[in-house]
Amino acid sequence: MKQILTLILVVLFGGPLLAQEYISEEKSGYKGGFIPALETLDESLNFLVMGDFGRNGQYFQKEVAHQMGKAAMTLGSEFTLSMGDNFYPNGVQSTQDSQWNSSFENIYTNHSLYENWYVALGNHDYRGNIQAQIDYSKVSRRWKMPSTYYSKTIALEGGSKLLLVVMDTNPFIDGYYKKGSDRYENIIAQDTTAQRKWLAETLNTTDPLIKWKMVVGHHPLYSGGKRVASADTKLFERKFASFFDKYKVDAYLCGHEHDFQIIKPQGRYTTQFLTGSACEVRPTGKREGSLFAAAEPGFMAFSINDRKLVVQAVNEKGIVLFKTEINK
Repeated sequence: MKQILTLILVVLFGGPLLAQEYISEEKSGYKGGFIPALETLDESLNFLVMGDFGRNGQYFQKEVAHQMGKAAMTLGSEFTLSMGDNFYPNGVQSTQDSQWNSSFENIYTNHSLYENWYVALGNHDYRGNIQAQIDYSKVSRRWKMPSTYYSKTIALEGGSKLLLVVMDTNPFIDGYYKKGSDRYENIIAQDTTAQRKWLAETLNTTDPLIKWKMVVGHHPLYSGGKRVASADTKLFERKFASFFDKYKVDAYLCGHEHDFQIIKPQGRYTTQFLTGSACEVRPTGKREGSLFAAAEPGFMAFSINDRKLVVQAVNEKGIVLFKTEINK
């Protein structure tokens, strides 16, 4: 009977998935479910990417969180990346703020999501106490934000490495410096010169084993959605598109727009993966270089090894909407 069930799962869903492992997990007591349509690479590092999530379980947050748990179990996800705007509408005030439970701890409850969460800051986080989000790293086993920007080098099974750089995009957005605005005083206090110098030094690594470079930030380089004509987006592109190309950044991961967008303009080295619909969704669209856009709630699943990166967009129903890859 077990062999028949395994065969049925493989026939129905195909791909390199290990149906036998799903059966084993369920026999051991796991009842959280899987997303068998997700693809994983051989000898891969697998992780989830999401953004703009913290709305006390409202909008589509709970539904997306449920599918994230299934995806993490399916992939054997090793960590989660958050693109910022972790708490709406005005960040958190302390490490004891009730939103830690209502928007995070009590929402992402699948045990596979208790791996590390590497977190960026969004503009809504700056309306609260950003130090509280940094300090929560000492409270929570999984929340990882050592500072407003930081990096991590992760070993891949084949011997090469992934350089993960989490930047703070907020101080580079010109619109937050408008006269008379007290909403973003903490943004204005940040040192953009120091951060840009750090970015250049970090990305200009001499480690020959670093094969992949990914930068995480809140604001998009490009958009075909709500901010397609935004002066802030165009200026951010001018500041960093060529900069990322110069340092051979393979992928820029971001949110801010509440949709899915994958964009690689002609002549650019870096591909942008935007996933900012972990709870609220807005209409979207395409621009030059758009590979995919969808106004649906969800997250992205990344699978990477020495030779290839596979990225899949997944909605709140667990449907894989789109898949693309980058080859080395």
